[in-house]
Amino acid sequence: MTSVTVRVPAKVNLQLSVGPRRDDGYHDLVNVFHAVSLFDEVTASDEPAPREASGGPPVAVTVEGESSGQVPLDGSNLAVRAALALAVRAGRPPDVRLRIRKAIPVAGGMAGGSADAAATLVACDALWGLGAAQDDLMELAADLGSDVPFALVGGTAVGTGRGEKLSPAPVAGRFHWVFALAEGGLSTADVYAECDRLREATGEQVGWPRVADGLMEALARGDAKALGQMLDNDLQAAALLLCRPLARTLAAGREHGALGALVSGSGPTCAFLADSEDHATSLAASLEAAGVCRRALTAHGPVQGAEVVP
Repeated sequence: MTSVTVRVPAKVNLQLSVGPRRDDGYHDLVNVFHAVSLFDEVTASDEPAPREASGGPPVAVTVEGESSGQVPLDGSNLAVRAALALAVRAGRPPDVRLRIRKAIPVAGGMAGGSADAAATLVACDALWGLGAAQDDLMELAADLGSDVPFALVGGTAVGTGRGEKLSPAPVAGRFHWVFALAEGGLSTADVYAECDRLREATGEQVGWPRVADGLMEALARGDAKALGQMLDNDLQAAALLLCRPLARTLAAGREHGALGALVSGSGPTCAFLADSEDHATSLAASLEAAGVCRRALTAHGPVQGAEVVP
């Protein structure tokens, strides 16, 4: 085997409840993840990567597609870090070439970097013939980032802790989505910091986050209308302050019949729940025509996590 390609989905947060800031700087979360049919592909090739005199990582990476110019190509790239971590665990050289084809928005609140890291773990495991247990990959994924474990498994799941502790959520049927892409991106760290600042300024007393029973019931029934009413994101107010045009985007989606609307994760992508595939198509066209987003994409969920492309 000389190369392996893995397809991996984006996520939308159906509920993101953020607890108080912990002593380690993180927050305890209740995070209802939902994998949707916007996919990146990562190809790992069994070729020695050039070792740059500048001290670059022994993993060569190229990126093409959606906002590819914004993706770092050095050791800060999560996919590079994933390959290095797996090589250390396996006790082998990390020489590999990674080619990332992006369709997931960069810095858009849909975990594109985390998805690429998950895909790299699966691709390198197959390429190197390691046969790593799923639990081992999940452990490595959690060390890489809070959203990486979910990208491995996909579907719909409740994440607790920093989001990395996952429990599958029962879902009936398929849900249809529109994702409005914004100009530029938002830093996750900046959005969390703004959320903390807002809470301190308003004196908000933040309790322990809990999953919303109504949301879980809507998922289990496949009730899109009820689900739309339950969508919730504690980071949304902070994201709207840091990127004020998003308020207009959310309002436009509601005006054109979205069952629910919210900022996805730390933003700035806005997610809209539609009542059918046809409605999603027309809603996307309406958002683009209204000039409230750079581009509007349709997708459905839930879908499977990172998987090898035959």
